[in-house]
Amino acid sequence: MTKKRLVLWDIDHTLVDFARLGAAWYATAFTAATGATLRVEPVFGGRTELATTTELLTANGFEPAPDTIEAMFKALVAESERAAHRFATEAHALPGAAEALTAFAGDDGVVQTLVTGNLPEISRHKLAAFGLDEHLDLDIGGYGALSVHRPDLVPHAVTLAAAKHGTPFEAGTVVVIGDTPNDVKAALAHGALAIAVTTGLYDADELRATGAHIVLPDLADTDAVRTAVFS
Repeated sequence: MTKKRLVLWDIDHTLVDFARLGAAWYATAFTAATGATLRVEPVFGGRTELATTTELLTANGFEPAPDTIEAMFKALVAESERAAHRFATEAHALPGAAEALTAFAGDDGVVQTLVTGNLPEISRHKLAAFGLDEHLDLDIGGYGALSVHRPDLVPHAVTLAAAKHGTPFEAGTVVVIGDTPNDVKAALAHGALAIAVTTGLYDADELRATGAHIVLPDLADTDAVRTAVFS
């Protein structure tokens, strides 16, 4: 019997491109949480929201206390809700994203969820804007509030998926698809298959140098994506 595969998708620059729209939320969220004006901009690049917020507060002279971090998270979610009406015109789904998700949804041997630096609520907002949430089980994902360490998100998602589907999802059946070296490193840390796409800020050579098993230019070729996942 063929074992089920667990496909863990990144969001930004893998499935969707929000350009600088999401980054703009931080100034308002920072002020809401601290009462001060943001001076140092956030750093992303495949990092978790907990890491980004922690370092953002520190860089701007504030102690990253749990209540301040939680206030930032709450404000960021509120900003994403307020900006939702702009998503269709200022952001877009990446080529092939919908087709890939739909193709795997029709396969009983694949479970799809997320491993993303985003907060759960923002993940839903970003994906729902383009109908990309339909084929993902968002309840078993690994999200950015969990840890400052991206690799911690993978076993969290695997554990939740295993409990729900009654299968252990051994390392050889787990696939991580993302666009940054941090996505690749998170996969490798747990023996998962690391598939990288060059739709973000990193080229194929950089992603291969990090250890990506397979590098694709994008998700536009659904057959190529399926072949990679089942390799």
